[in-house]
Amino acid sequence: MEFGWLLICSVLVFLMQAGFLCLETGKIRSKNSINVAAKNLADFIVCTVLFWLFGFGVMFGDSLWGIIGTSEHLFGANQSPWQIAFFFFQLMFCGTAATLMSGAVAERMSFAGYLVVTVLLCSVIYPVIGHWSWSGIYQADNPGWLEAKGFVDFAGATVVHSVGGWVALAATIVIGPRLGRFNKQRQFPVGNNLPLSTLGTLMIFAGWFGFNGGSTLTLNDQVPGILLNTCLAAVWGGLAASALSYAHKRFIDVSFILNGVIAGLVAITAAAHCVSPAAASLIGAVGGVVMYAGSLQLERWRIDDVLNVVPAHLFAGIWGTLAVALFGAPEKLTTGLAFGQQLAVQLFGVITIGLYCFGVSFAAILLLNRYLPLRVSARNEHLGMNVSEHRATTELLDLLSSMQSQAKRGNFSLSVPVEPFTEVGQIARQYNQVIQRVRDEMSERDFAIDNFRSSEKRKSAILESAMDSIITIDFEGKIIEFNPAAERTFGLRKTQVLGKRFLDLFILDEDRQLVAHSLEHKFSASRGLLLNRRNTIILQRNSGDEFPAEIAITGASLGLQSESEYTLHIRDVTRQRKLQNKLKQLAYSDPLTGLYNRTYLLENLQKRLDRSSADGQRVAVFFLDLDRFKKINDTLGHKAGDELLLEVAARLMRVTRATDTIARWGGDEFVISMAGNLTEEAVLTTASKILDAMRAPVLLNGRELKIPTSIGVALNTDNTLRAENLIQQADIAMYFAKEDGRDNVKIFQPEMANQASRQFHYEQALRIAIQEQSPFVVVYQPKVDAKGTIVSLEALVRWHHSDGTVISPGQFIQVAEEANLIIELEKLVISRVIHQVALWRNKGLQPIPVAINLSGRHLLSRELYGFVSELLDQLQVPGEWLEFEVTEGVFVTDIVKCIEILTTLKQRNISIAIDDFGTGYSSLNYLKTLPVDVLKIDRTFVEDCAISREDGKICDTIISLAASLNLKTIAEGVETLQQFEFLRNLGCNEFQGFYFYRPMPLEDIEALLEQLPAKQLSNQLLA
Repeated sequence: MEFGWLLICSVLVFLMQAGFLCLETGKIRSKNSINVAAKNLADFIVCTVLFWLFGFGVMFGDSLWGIIGTSEHLFGANQSPWQIAFFFFQLMFCGTAATLMSGAVAERMSFAGYLVVTVLLCSVIYPVIGHWSWSGIYQADNPGWLEAKGFVDFAGATVVHSVGGWVALAATIVIGPRLGRFNKQRQFPVGNNLPLSTLGTLMIFAGWFGFNGGSTLTLNDQVPGILLNTCLAAVWGGLAASALSYAHKRFIDVSFILNGVIAGLVAITAAAHCVSPAAASLIGAVGGVVMYAGSLQLERWRIDDVLNVVPAHLFAGIWGTLAVALFGAPEKLTTGLAFGQQLAVQLFGVITIGLYCFGVSFAAILLLNRYLPLRVSARNEHLGMNVSEHRATTELLDLLSSMQSQAKRGNFSLSVPVEPFTEVGQIARQYNQVIQRVRDEMSERDFAIDNFRSSEKRKSAILESAMDSIITIDFEGKIIEFNPAAERTFGLRKTQVLGKRFLDLFILDEDRQLVAHSLEHKFSASRGLLLNRRNTIILQRNSGDEFPAEIAITGASLGLQSESEYTLHIRDVTRQRKLQNKLKQLAYSDPLTGLYNRTYLLENLQKRLDRSSADGQRVAVFFLDLDRFKKINDTLGHKAGDELLLEVAARLMRVTRATDTIARWGGDEFVISMAGNLTEEAVLTTASKILDAMRAPVLLNGRELKIPTSIGVALNTDNTLRAENLIQQADIAMYFAKEDGRDNVKIFQPEMANQASRQFHYEQALRIAIQEQSPFVVVYQPKVDAKGTIVSLEALVRWHHSDGTVISPGQFIQVAEEANLIIELEKLVISRVIHQVALWRNKGLQPIPVAINLSGRHLLSRELYGFVSELLDQLQVPGEWLEFEVTEGVFVTDIVKCIEILTTLKQRNISIAIDDFGTGYSSLNYLKTLPVDVLKIDRTFVEDCAISREDGKICDTIISLAASLNLKTIAEGVETLQQFEFLRNLGCNEFQGFYFYRPMPLEDIEALLEQLPAKQLSNQLLA
């Protein structure tokens, strides 16, 4: 069918209507999308009606002077199928021209006004211009006047697109820009659905193949070239516009891609049939450039063309019409005109058509606008033309309406409706989440406000009832809050101080400048009162009395950087200061003597040592220990001991300097520290003064006693010594003074520390030796009567050290006592002695009594009697074969308990001897009550008894006393015949010493016992 190609192309061009609808709907705001769609459909309806009634006739009817057609009205009754197909094809062109204006005047032109202007275009403008340019294509012998001059517009770059563009420009100028379009303070929104606009552009692109391809009116050899040129021009137009947009804005603006493609299509429309593909590409690219430049110019002119219809269709159409002359092949134009003539005709046609279209449309629209306002009201424009023009709505409008209603009422308790599975529904859902969060925040805010009010009430109550003074001042120091406690503290009422400066009322004159400096720097300066710290200062009351105070300052900003409030929490610490001083005194003083205690001494000594490293002075420490103080304390009682310590403190204060520090270290130990240009000679002189003062007799409980004192001195030799180290050195030196006979002074030497270290290791070795038992050996020293006959033995222990040396009791007994090992050691000796006596009996020897030395600690322990009794019973050894020697100092510790324990031992027939009698503090009353059998005269009296009248008299007194109490006497340490004869003449019963026998090992004692007759031994036991 010869008309089939026209019908196909008509359908393609009709597709462009849908494309323009999608393009325009996507490029405008959603609140106007329904209005735009309605206009696109309505203008096609109006166009179709008018074109069928008379438009086609005006355009293609019999020409009247080449200006207007006069026939072919109410088309279709008597025409052929081809003519009907041609009508249908031209109807699509008319519809395209009519729909262009819609995109330019969108979002503010009323629906009715738009339809009126559409009637104007479809009845008065488009058909007339069409007749001028195209009348001859329907009837070859019926050309329009422009067509007759050789004007060429192949597919309507000017006839269709420029005509629509001119009318759109006139309408845009008359109705003006959209509200806020050229407001530089905010960017105007562009489109609501660019993907839809892109789809519309692609549909227009596809429809344009029918637009240009169908203009051949038949499917011939020109069609493929026309379609190629159409495609190339479109893509080059889009590329050129995109490049310019990126060069100008530095990003790809999608709108310019779309409009560039359309501009390329419009530009090639006039010459698609007569140019080469390369020329088509250039025409399309230039069309894109013209469109971009035209859109910028409209912006400058403040002409609001929503879809850039004027640049894309009018400006690009003009360029395309002129390009016919510039690039068209003369043989394809068939006008017979030269290049210049053709260009002149093309230019003349463009100008003529422009003047007619713009002049008629602008005058008509201006006149219409006077009687029929073409623009909607500002309110309706703001509301959106979907609602204002059609009472139609969208999901987005419903959402916005709900949101606006909530905003007006201030009621956010209800959620907006949610349309599922849509973008707007997602927005609504998200909005509801935001509103829910707002509701939650409002609830929390209300809760916080309630809490704040409650808190304020509580704070007010606290402020009123607080015991501390709470004063609030402003940034100038003026008082704005003054609680009742402050009124009581400072003696002024709140009404008297409000508005007055705190510094002037309560800060002392000498502190006022410093506190003012602190306030000026918001209590953050390096000196003065500090924020969020406990500051100590002296304040004054209204009466002028001063008192120590602690101030804690907190700040609150009022929003302005220069203005703040400060709350002063003030506490009168007068009582606390007194208590602190008392506590400090208690913490640093010895409660008995009033001297400094150990804590203060250590702190003070360390400070002196630190200073000495700077000033080059030396520090000396004197460590004093009262010799035999425990015996005095135990003998005369603790009260007498306390009196003695007080006397010692008084004497020490008399012989030391005011700058020296005297401290009671503990018990009977005192420490003195002094600093200065000290030498060993100087400290020895000071120590001698101390010893002389301590040697003076003291009267206690009616007794005149001496206070022998051992002193250790340590001097700092370098700057590395700590206080503890220096005191330790003095302590070590003091023990060496004791070992050197007591009542003297020793200066610390490094070797002393080494010896002390050895002593420590000595103690450890002793502990191990007691556990192993084997290193200890028991030797025996015989005792004789006046005839020289052996009557008993004394068991003495020796320690065979791992280094091969034999250590006597005098060297390790004291260590054992200090290390609490004495009981274990004495148990070892007692066990061995009882086992040995049993062994002698089993060998057929008649054992003689064996004396064992017993410490006071062991005697008073709970386990002595049970341990001894168990051994005696187990080995069946009679108690009369044992004798325990106890020093007299033990009895003064607890005489009642001593009597009790000794009595139980006596029940086992065990003899009790008082060792070293005469050296302690025994009394006749003790001797009367204690169940003892023997008095042993100490070797210190025996040594000079034969040559010293005093010692001889003491020995005589002891022997006479024992005889009067029916006690036996034993003299120990007898080493000469003269001593033996003197004591024997005094009536001493037994003797022990090197003059008779030295301590002997076990085998020698057994040999000695075997030489004694059994009868003699029996008589000795009976005696």
